[in-house]
Amino acid sequence: MKSMTGYGHGVFKGDDYHLEIEIKSYNSRYLEIVHSIPYIFSCYEQELDGMIKEVAARGHVELTVRLKVLSSSPELFVDETALSSYMQAYEKIASATGTVPSFSDYAALEGIIQVEKGEEAAVYHDNLIMVMKQALLMFSESKCREGEATKKDLARLGGIFNSSLENIKAHSEQMLSYFKGLLFSRYDELLRDKGLDDARFMEEVTLLLVKYSINEEIKRLEAHVCEYFKLLDSNEAVGKRLDFLCQEMNRESNTIGSKSQMLEISRSVVDLKDSLENIREQIRNIE
Repeated sequence: MKSMTGYGHGVFKGDDYHLEIEIKSYNSRYLEIVHSIPYIFSCYEQELDGMIKEVAARGHVELTVRLKVLSSSPELFVDETALSSYMQAYEKIASATGTVPSFSDYAALEGIIQVEKGEEAAVYHDNLIMVMKQALLMFSESKCREGEATKKDLARLGGIFNSSLENIKAHSEQMLSYFKGLLFSRYDELLRDKGLDDARFMEEVTLLLVKYSINEEIKRLEAHVCEYFKLLDSNEAVGKRLDFLCQEMNRESNTIGSKSQMLEISRSVVDLKDSLENIREQIRNIE
């Protein structure tokens, strides 16, 4: 089990340049990757995204790449077209004013001497990928570490839910007996002396007991609990499946609560819903 929150960091320090990569992730319904990288590395965005997708299935992921060039060999060249235009303009100024332009006048003009650093992304590629792998390893380890802590808490909360369900199950037969006793008591009190049809009455009793029976809900919840613990032990991304399963468990719990006529069962339903709320809060953090 992996958490959606994680952090990773990688660094390369060479004689000519330093590379640093930082990866952070937060909770999100889908996988979203946001970049903050130098323009020169834009051609590698898809490759870097592909590496992130290998370790993250969901979450808002922020990728930051920093490049610091320590030494470079810039290439200088003269824009002769621009220089010719400036020379023609200076000649007109000189003929009008009698002043002669100097070299510094031309050197100070914008666009005459231009600089090209000659940087190519391929020069950095191998070290970029190496640093990315370092950052992703730390990132993945942090996600797994947080995921394991969340898994332990989910197992604890699942145990609380199951204990509450067992308590409901233990009182379910008692609730049926309570209804039977109540119905027969009222029958003796109100109807028997009037000579009403016992068969019809028993039919009505049966329908009422079926209406208030919670056996089917208990069986479905037991199946859901079994599936819950199976998902906790899965190595796949199970966050969405757990969320859906919790919705089903909540629906069955509500049904039991609406049928309950016993204080003990009503209290256990409150415990069911409380543990479910805590479970759903935790699974928002996992993939």
